[in-house]
Amino acid sequence: MKMPKHSDEDKARFRALVPETPGVEVKPMFGSVGAFVNGNMFAGLFGTDLGVKLDEESKAELAAIEGSGPFGPEERPMNGWLSMPASFSAEEATAWMERAREHVATFPPKPKKK
Repeated sequence: MKMPKHSDEDKARFRALVPETPGVEVKPMFGSVGAFVNGNMFAGLFGTDLGVKLDEESKAELAAIEGSGPFGPEERPMNGWLSMPASFSAEEATAWMERAREHVATFPPKPKKK
């Protein structure tokens, strides 16, 4: 599986789009970054693609927008995740990240690793 390259600018852009909400943190993931709430990932960066984990209704809504698509490795995209269109403005991307955060915040917290 080939991991796409991303720049420090891509990581900074991702961090700037993550909603600043209590309980949200951005952490390194496999050389990239992910956004987490209560230990569960709700948004991530794969190459230059910004991906979000959504409920079925929101996922269908995003999938209908031109430029969205699978998120993750081409041969094994992440289940329940979609990439946002590269054409999204910062406001649009942040709004979708917030929708993902709201959805994932309903999951049970992941226990912290010792």
